[in-house]
Amino acid sequence: MLLGIAGGFLDAFTFVAHGGVFANAQTGNVVLLGVAAAHGDAAGALRHVPPLIAFVLGVAAAETLTHPRVAPLMRRPIRVALVIEIAVLLVVGAIPTWFAGSAVVLAVAFVAALQNATFGTVREWSVNTTMTTGNLRTAARATYRAVFRRDAEAATQARAFGLVVLSFLVGAGVGALVAELVGNMAAWGAALLIVTGLGLFFLDERPPG
Repeated sequence: MLLGIAGGFLDAFTFVAHGGVFANAQTGNVVLLGVAAAHGDAAGALRHVPPLIAFVLGVAAAETLTHPRVAPLMRRPIRVALVIEIAVLLVVGAIPTWFAGSAVVLAVAFVAALQNATFGTVREWSVNTTMTTGNLRTAARATYRAVFRRDAEAATQARAFGLVVLSFLVGAGVGALVAELVGNMAAWGAALLIVTGLGLFFLDERPPG
């Protein structure tokens, strides 16, 4: 849920504060790229290419963290991914809003891909914490099965994914408001969410008692 809030928060942040470009939802960028190209707007089309490239690089970075030659050195690649995301967002928050807006979008697209590629499951189910179409589909399907087939497992899945979708929605709303108020410093809010998530790893590892 924390990562879902952060995902919605960051997408709204870049959309509101940086020219209507999505950093997480690359489907949106692909569509807007196609629309701009169809209208002969080369500049508008090219504006959506760098986030796509940054997203691909973020996925590559996540894969590198789990590479057989790298993973033993990292010991805990998931935590490393979170630390990288926190560090990048702290830097983004320090950049003045009027300066290098494209760099902010690229940085957020990179960490969104890193988060997306690193955290792919909730319990035993595939999930996406940086965009919500697939989660909404899963929640709807599970709700149908829970209601009409009396499937207890589906009911549990429906609750889990409903919470993830709701978290993303809340994050988007809060992210939009905070971005309007403080500009790039809004990224620090997302960083705080991820720091909290990182802290949960340590709570989970405490010995009983």
